Amino acid sequence: MLGSMRRGIAVTIAPVLIAAGAVTALVIGGPSAGATEEFYQPPSPLPAGEAGDVIRSEPSTFSGARATRIMYLSQDINEEPMAVTGTVLVPDKPWNGPGPRPIVAYATPTVGAGDQCAPSKTMAGEGQASLLSVAHSLFINPLLDKGIAVAQTDYQGLGTPGDHTYMMREPQAHAVLDVIRAAQRLPGTGLPSDGPVGITGYSQGGGASAAAAELAASYAPELDVRGAYVGAPPADLAAVGASADGGYAGAVVGLAVYGARAAYPELDIDALLNDRGRQALDDAAELCLVDGVLRYPFLNTKDMTADGRPISEYLAEEPYSTVVEEQRIGNIAPTVPTLVEHTPTDDLVPYAQGKQMARDWCELGAEVQFRDVHTLPLLLSHVSAALPASGNSATWLADRFAERPATSNCGQF
Repeated sequence: MLGSMRRGIAVTIAPVLIAAGAVTALVIGGPSAGATEEFYQPPSPLPAGEAGDVIRSEPSTFSGARATRIMYLSQDINEEPMAVTGTVLVPDKPWNGPGPRPIVAYATPTVGAGDQCAPSKTMAGEGQASLLSVAHSLFINPLLDKGIAVAQTDYQGLGTPGDHTYMMREPQAHAVLDVIRAAQRLPGTGLPSDGPVGITGYSQGGGASAAAAELAASYAPELDVRGAYVGAPPADLAAVGASADGGYAGAVVGLAVYGARAAYPELDIDALLNDRGRQALDDAAELCLVDGVLRYPFLNTKDMTADGRPISEYLAEEPYSTVVEEQRIGNIAPTVPTLVEHTPTDDLVPYAQGKQMARDWCELGAEVQFRDVHTLPLLLSHVSAALPASGNSATWLADRFAERPATSNCGQF
């Protein structure tokens, strides 16, 4: 019976997830012949250097571009150096706009926490599945088609040793900004070392893009960031957790607990959990997103805790409420133009909290345009909205690189 239910969920969910690019792996299997696991083992100790310095690189594969897999220096939540991997894509098509070829940091959506889920692997047909090049192409190909280079980050702990700090604001923002620096410093690409750059992302990637836009001026002031596209951002984790808990993608709430445990070991999150909860977090370290959804369908976090309370209740209490507030996006005004898009029918990441983030930015004086993305108001509207969002992202960023002025609609939404 359970096997039939899981197969039914897979049949329902998988095609939409592939189409929307919200996951990276749907086919279970071992590493392909091209995978080089040694590449993902950082040197110990890490080399001295600055955030964004390239530790190592090797050729990779992606249609329509010259692809290079990279490992680069970044900073974790405690501002300590960490190694992060990713991919730099230089399109086959020329850049015909003004100035040098621009670079866009692509912040990937939720993929899971297993090392085989790392986008730099699956984009090249390696790791757990070979379908990621199709999924991630939704956001990448429209940029490459315009002659815009792409720098993709795996975030902390995906591919590399250690746990993935899923949805943690600062390490995600650092990884996004530092992959731009790494692309600018990577030899042999022909990319400018100080040219125009942008940021894009959807879902988890929307949150990472938004966080990077907030921190760009203080963390990477030398970057010439022309704009940031922010799609369906999980800006308030308490609101997202309450909405997703027990839903079709309830496993992502467990993944967020996993990410918080990785970033804040002092919270001793395991002490709140029962045996099933601890097993779910242990499993998360080995699974990609769809595997987690199928293993824990409609996961409700009250079934994970020792006292039977849902995780959302803990988030309103100290010390957890402080940690949740530290992840909230909307407290710092981006100094670059931003386009925020969200579908009003979003069934995973609440529309209201995404709009509130944009309003908070407006009140802080940022230049923000907020737009609704319309999709069929059906199950999985969150992921299906990624289809129009991907084209909107490329068009809006290309306009910024073409030096067309951005418009703000603050006060009108």
